[in-house]
Amino acid sequence: MPKLNRREFTKIMGAAGAVAGTSAMSMPAIAAGKGKVVIIGGGIGGSTVAHHIKKKAPSIDVVLITAAKDYTTCFFSNWYMAGLRSFSDITHDYSGLAKLGVKVVVDTAVGVDTAKKTVSLKGGGTESYDKLVVSPGIDFKWDTIEGYDAKVAEKIPHAWVGGSQSKILKAQLDAMADGATYIQAPPPNPFRCPPGPQERVSLIAYMFKKKKPKSKIITLDPKPKFSKGPAFMAAWKELYPGMITANLSTNKDEHFRVVKVDPSTNQVTTKGGEKFGKKGDVLNIIPAQKAGKIAFTAGLTEGDWCPIDPVDFSSTKAKDVHVLGDASIAKPMPKSGFSANSQAKVVAASIVHALGGGKKPKSKYRNTCYSAIDGDSAIKVGVAYHVTDLGEFQKVPGTGFVSKPTDDRKKWDENFGQAEAWYKGITADTFAKG
Repeated sequence: MPKLNRREFTKIMGAAGAVAGTSAMSMPAIAAGKGKVVIIGGGIGGSTVAHHIKKKAPSIDVVLITAAKDYTTCFFSNWYMAGLRSFSDITHDYSGLAKLGVKVVVDTAVGVDTAKKTVSLKGGGTESYDKLVVSPGIDFKWDTIEGYDAKVAEKIPHAWVGGSQSKILKAQLDAMADGATYIQAPPPNPFRCPPGPQERVSLIAYMFKKKKPKSKIITLDPKPKFSKGPAFMAAWKELYPGMITANLSTNKDEHFRVVKVDPSTNQVTTKGGEKFGKKGDVLNIIPAQKAGKIAFTAGLTEGDWCPIDPVDFSSTKAKDVHVLGDASIAKPMPKSGFSANSQAKVVAASIVHALGGGKKPKSKYRNTCYSAIDGDSAIKVGVAYHVTDLGEFQKVPGTGFVSKPTDDRKKWDENFGQAEAWYKGITADTFAKG
């Protein structure tokens, strides 16, 4: 696998979060500013905001409320399941942010009073704010699949939130007999990390090829297509011939949408009436999604997600509140870690400016999604976004790219190296490492 030189690595990370003419790797000038910012959610979006506010304006008080003392990324969890990374490799603490002066509160936000500007905590405490950032990630619409809920998910995992769910699925895959089947039910749109289900299929196939060559993979997709579809399909045909059966629906019939799960028989039923699964198979059910619970409690939602102003991701439902990451309505930006990191830099700079320091940032965003297809190859897709004079998100012409089904092994290897460098860079940028 070719190694990236410094220029190539900087280019990748510059694209990861270019804001107001500076890259994610550059150090901004120290700005003045007074006030208190409370951030709900210690994932990629929330932690990046905390880092960049403190880096740009140390005088601003920043409180980060996170439900756990460590954060395990959902992206690269597929690499963990395939044995390409350890669990510790994808788990990060908040010590770097704490060293910058961020007050890290390990607790759960259970209430927001946007009139009084306070956040209530499960542990009984309260935090007041001048500016509030809500980055709660996703929750699941459990009522969309009969027989499937949070309790059942402890036995039939979704593994769509980094952490214990990833461990459950990996343990089941490791323990399954050679010749058994992995059955995946991807969710309907919109959902976190659009290429994620197919990357998972690829890397599980990679593991099966080495350790369980008689095993098969079946996907039951409610959608007619998926992100990077032609490139994935070409890779599967070359790398895993005869192993993967991808069942796609039409928008009209949703034939392969899973509508029922029976934990007693380890079987699923599709909308079209077909049944899949048996004892010994591994089921991976990824339900339909919505914004994290606190977004609903705080009154920041419209339907399943949170409407925002594309200029700075300020909520259209409450003053002095920003909502970013997976929970926000930012179409056509995908719900991805890369998107959240990019959005967070604009939010941080906007808040610093509003609290009396720094220049007003330009509303420029970027996303790139890397998907591993085996132990040293990957495909990718990406594009830049800006906000039009009408206040709408728009792809920047000429900035988009997507892996082609005709790409050769050399290109796949280059993408894999970029993916590794990107993960190292984005987690360092998010959690203030190094």
